[in-house]
Amino acid sequence: MRIAIKRLIYVLAMAMAGGAVAAPVQTPVIAGLSTLEPGDWELRSREPGGATKHMCLTDMRQLLQVRHAGRSCSRFVVTDTATQVVVTYDCAAAGNGRTALRVETPRLVQIQSQGIADSAPFDFAMEGRRIGACKQASR
Repeated sequence: MRIAIKRLIYVLAMAMAGGAVAAPVQTPVIAGLSTLEPGDWELRSREPGGATKHMCLTDMRQLLQVRHAGRSCSRFVVTDTATQVVVTYDCAAAGNGRTALRVETPRLVQIQSQGIADSAPFDFAMEGRRIGACKQASR
């Protein structure tokens, strides 16, 4: 009991002094992505002659920063509904972006993204379609 009271006094003192109190970091759930099926996704550019990209998606949030794939970026969720997700994100020196994702089915999405990457602007539209399970790496 005494330890709990001392801990409470410490936390209150730190809060009043403006100090940081450690709290567990939680990844926010984005409801609009919850219906999408993980697996092998094909991302096809909507531009004439545009490229096609394949991604093995285990975390559907990867669709929100395709141009900054693999980077640790901070995100702000602007809109989160069952059929639409809009986020802005900042990847520090690597750039930033805004992505609007429209969910058509659990296996089909439309993505519009724009921002700055490698000190240059980007703006693209693509369709994402789940085409199957991810292929296992050969051993």
